[in-house]
Amino acid sequence: MQLELLELIFLSDKRKQLLLFLKDGPKNMDEIKGVLDVTSTAILPQIKKLKEKSLVVQEDKNYKLSLIGKVLVEKMQPLVSIIEVFEDNFDYWTERDLQGIPLSFRKRLGELRNCKLIQPDLDRMFELDPEIVENLSKSGSILECIAYFDPSLISLCQEFAKGGVKLSFLMSGPVFQHYSNDYLEDFRNMLAFENVKFFLYSGELRIANLTVTDRFFMFSLFPKNQKHFDRESLISYEPSTLKFGNELFDELLRDSTQITQIPHE
Repeated sequence: MQLELLELIFLSDKRKQLLLFLKDGPKNMDEIKGVLDVTSTAILPQIKKLKEKSLVVQEDKNYKLSLIGKVLVEKMQPLVSIIEVFEDNFDYWTERDLQGIPLSFRKRLGELRNCKLIQPDLDRMFELDPEIVENLSKSGSILECIAYFDPSLISLCQEFAKGGVKLSFLMSGPVFQHYSNDYLEDFRNMLAFENVKFFLYSGELRIANLTVTDRFFMFSLFPKNQKHFDRESLISYEPSTLKFGNELFDELLRDSTQITQIPHE
């Protein structure tokens, strides 16, 4: 019976999409055809199968989930969402080290809606992507988490700080040491801004880069079994993804200490 239900739900995209659509409440045939882009001839046999297994019931001209259907759909939604996230950029996810993402957030990866992969050109590997620069320049607040030293990104953020943009930097130990030792004057100037905060991560930061602004979300993970970083990133503008990013940044802050004093002074 369990296998039959799994096959019924997942082996037909039409049935799967119909169940998810009915999650929002009863729908008539015109609504179903319009949203799912199907004909009556195509969807009616699928509705019949769902009715036979008591997942969908019909009241007059409307179709709705049964109580059993509601329970199943509530559980299938997160699985469907995370499958879609992985399928959209499958090669990227399979080649990345996910260990740096807290377990509670790995379970929420389905919230990363409409992510686009940014792959830098080989001859511009150490330059920021123009799309990233444009969006950063239009952002009023920036949360920046970095586990590798990127002079171009830090230099750009310095310009934004001068313009009054609210900035929060979360750095790994090695990045902080590099910045404070080799760019001490820049660090001193940045720390003097009231709109800029620095935080030092206490453990090993295994998320290469996390950028969250009021406009967009960007996420970079280190490759598995490789020591070099290729700067490939996922970017999204969806509200649910920005919410995920903000909450992930807050979670990382729990293991961080704010830097309030200039090193070596």
